[in-house]
Amino acid sequence: MKTRDFRVSVHAAAIAGLFFLAASIGSVQAAEKLCGLDSGKKASGRAIVVGAVVGKTGPGDFSSAAAAARAYFRCVNDNGGINGRPIDYRIEDDKWNPETASQAASKLVKDQGVVALVANGSFVEMTVNAKFYEKEDVLAMASACAVRECFEARNIASTNQGPLPSNLGAVQWAVKNLGTKAVACIGLNIPSNGGWSCDAVNTWLKDSGLRGSSVLMDPANADFTSVVLQAVATKPDTILTNLPAGAAIAVLKAAQEQDLRDKFKWISPTPLYDTASPAALGAYWNEKVYIQIEATPLDGTGVDAKRWRAVMDKYSHADDRANNRRDTFSQLGFVSAIMFVDTLLKMDPAKIDRASVTKAVRGIKNYRSDLLCAPWYFGPGDRHMPNHEGMMVQLKGDGFKVVSGCFPVQSKYLDPIYALEKKGGLTGK
Repeated sequence: MKTRDFRVSVHAAAIAGLFFLAASIGSVQAAEKLCGLDSGKKASGRAIVVGAVVGKTGPGDFSSAAAAARAYFRCVNDNGGINGRPIDYRIEDDKWNPETASQAASKLVKDQGVVALVANGSFVEMTVNAKFYEKEDVLAMASACAVRECFEARNIASTNQGPLPSNLGAVQWAVKNLGTKAVACIGLNIPSNGGWSCDAVNTWLKDSGLRGSSVLMDPANADFTSVVLQAVATKPDTILTNLPAGAAIAVLKAAQEQDLRDKFKWISPTPLYDTASPAALGAYWNEKVYIQIEATPLDGTGVDAKRWRAVMDKYSHADDRANNRRDTFSQLGFVSAIMFVDTLLKMDPAKIDRASVTKAVRGIKNYRSDLLCAPWYFGPGDRHMPNHEGMMVQLKGDGFKVVSGCFPVQSKYLDPIYALEKKGGLTGK
């Protein structure tokens, strides 16, 4: 079987997915606050420069979080800005290339003097830039972290869970609810991504008297049929697609060609939860795929859920409306942006600079949003994984069915983080 480029089909399906979303949601009520000061007056003062590094061009598109942040910042600028000062938001594409990622961060941090980075999303840039951000004393409120270095860095904290909790959440739910006893974890051959997160799954399974195995693939040159057959050869009862959405869809399509659907249970972390997936997968996979989600559902009825959809409808960049999926990472980019704006609005606008923003953002704790299962915080220390509580959904029809409420992920890796939260009162618990 020839290697497939999964980007083309997924991007085409994303456009159809937007129509599904528009048909299934309501608008924000007029009485609810939309963004920032909500003054209806454009900000015209000295701009506050904020940046983001994303992996947009490459094996997968991880720019939806920054697209949502950009839409929110545009709304804020139309409504008084940060007490009169507009946000100048600049996004750089690392193109899944380490050298480009380093150059992008240097451009934003050194050359353009950003006060912070908001809604970063990448498989590459955090590995390259984590120490650089610490050296330059600039914080990154990321939203689509995918590598270990992002969660073990002093100056990065993300609103998304990352692959380790999301995969463990899916597996732990499957063990309890589907009777899973043996898992094949299909991941990317990136040590701090697929290797790290699949190893965590395998360790938890072993400690629980169960069995796990890993099948890692080259993200740029994968034969998906071969990958599926390698997973089958490990004799699992459950297959975990620990992959970006496009690659996960390609794996499931390859499994469909082998008619493997009913021979295994199929689970996934959050990337597969976007509006394009149901149409891309089709009727064959209806009710057969379960996904752990790192935020609340895309059609949620909470205030922030409705704000997110309304802001995206009104303020998205034209390119974002055409190409970006409405997915969990979009929600989490929006959460990062609203927390950032709420934090800056409490500051003296004349004294906003990198040092003051770093201090203020590091002090965020017990921040609640209906888009999240639990309160968020930045917190002290050199490890940050504040989002570790999610939900489960089932692929159903042209959308998804919620099959589990919010539940915390259990892991030895998370034990020190739970202890830190309790000691510092970071989540109000």
